Amino acid sequence: MRPVTNLADKTMTKISATIITRNEQSRIDQCLRSLQGVADEIIVVDSFSTDDTVDICRRSGCKVSQRQFHGYGAQRQYATSLTSHRYVLAIDADEVLSPALRKNLMKLKADGFTHRVYAFSRLNFYCGTPVRHSGWYPDLQTRLFDKSYASWNLRDVREKVVFPDSVRPCLVEGDILHYRCDTPDDYHRTQAMQAAIRGRVLAANNDSISPIAPLVNGFRDFIGCFIGRGAILDGPEGRAISRECFRSTVISYRLARRILKNKHN
Repeated sequence: MRPVTNLADKTMTKISATIITRNEQSRIDQCLRSLQGVADEIIVVDSFSTDDTVDICRRSGCKVSQRQFHGYGAQRQYATSLTSHRYVLAIDADEVLSPALRKNLMKLKADGFTHRVYAFSRLNFYCGTPVRHSGWYPDLQTRLFDKSYASWNLRDVREKVVFPDSVRPCLVEGDILHYRCDTPDDYHRTQAMQAAIRGRVLAANNDSISPIAPLVNGFRDFIGCFIGRGAILDGPEGRAISRECFRSTVISYRLARRILKNKHN
């Protein structure tokens, strides 16, 4: 892997952070505080929040733009297009940089970037409890990248940073702390919203879906999570995550079937 050239160029050591938001007033402040000393600018793309999210971000010195939500990938890439610096750090409003990750990112800035793309482990929390299995850890995330070499794909859900095959992410020690939900109802609402998006994607990519597909795929995903990804080892949190995995898959397939039925009628 070739190192980045011209490391003496001071602009190479600056980072633009991007955040996409929608009604995150209870979480955004903690996220912004964790970026202090790491981000040289913070770009927030807000999907017309109805709470104080935008005001909090502006008071913290963020550059805020409002845009209708058109899927996670498109929203993240739009935020990237607004950045001033070459290296972009993408973080969500419900995520926080751990002290170890903050320290290593600041050291990276001081020493100079030597790679095009960087990845971090993400530690996910369910209602305040860290989850070490269930496919939730280490949950590697490519989140810091040279925007000349990498970008977000435009997928509506399960979006990711894409880059040439010759580029390999460098792992930075330390975790992104992801506070997925405060209550089971919070998690259910988030999963239902994402299931609706997945349902539309399924309908767009299939001509027909079997009547038994919702339950068959729901049970498949439940077993895949509970046994395959080790949720059984996470106790009550693992059981709750697995059940929600089942429910969200059923919702996705049932919605896709309704869309296709209406399309064919």
